[in-house]
Amino acid sequence: MPKVITKITRQKRNEERYNIFLNEEYSFSVDEKILVQYGLTKGKVLDEWTLGDIAFEDEVARAFNRGLSYLTYQMRSEEEVRKKLRDAEFGEAVIQEAIQKLVRLGFLNDAEFSRAFVETKKNTMKKGPRAIQQELKRKGIDEKTQQQALGEFDEGEQLQLAYELAEKKQRQESRKTPMQQKQKIQDLLLRKGYSFGIIEQAIAKLDFTMEEDDWSAMLEGQGEKAWKKYASKFTGYDLHMKVKQALYQKGFPGEIIEAFIEQKENENEEV
Repeated sequence: MPKVITKITRQKRNEERYNIFLNEEYSFSVDEKILVQYGLTKGKVLDEWTLGDIAFEDEVARAFNRGLSYLTYQMRSEEEVRKKLRDAEFGEAVIQEAIQKLVRLGFLNDAEFSRAFVETKKNTMKKGPRAIQQELKRKGIDEKTQQQALGEFDEGEQLQLAYELAEKKQRQESRKTPMQQKQKIQDLLLRKGYSFGIIEQAIAKLDFTMEEDDWSAMLEGQGEKAWKKYASKFTGYDLHMKVKQALYQKGFPGEIIEAFIEQKENENEEV
């Protein structure tokens, strides 16, 4: 029995989609563009091949619109859109057609996305190339495109951002020794994705000079903590060496440590 379009009605909830009735019964719905593309009008006869083509094209149109809607909020990579469409349970062939259409019309462009992504990450979060590259990789950007986008992030800019992060971290850790500060800064910049070379240069630009009063203030906290920890287990020479080792590892100078230990021993003798 031939399939004849006997009625076409516009959907109330989505005016861009139409319900198609074949032989007086509802059969399927299509996007307005598909309606025009296939010249679907009342009285038109459709064979099985044409119905299959219409179904596929309409599915592509639906996937395209879903992808376009996803891109409305912010730029996305091709892989992110592909995953979104997979989650929506579109078939791979449909997804590929929709992606190609989005690319062709300029809605998807991994090169532009990558450049914008690099700018955003370095300007808002001061991230380094290594961290940004890992994020681009997770978003499905190929290595060549990653390198091209990161190529605009030159060493001078990297060093400036790394220095700004290092300077802020140094202020936050001002109650720690220079050695501790440097370790904290290095850990932060490594997490942010900077190379050892950039990190060394950034740290070298900082002033870690400390006055005697600064050391004394730090010893009130860290020194007292170390003394209390080991005094409950050791005495005499053993206590002396344990505290000395602990403070040396934290970056306190030898003469400062000796003066502190002598002070503590004198306090104990007085008691």
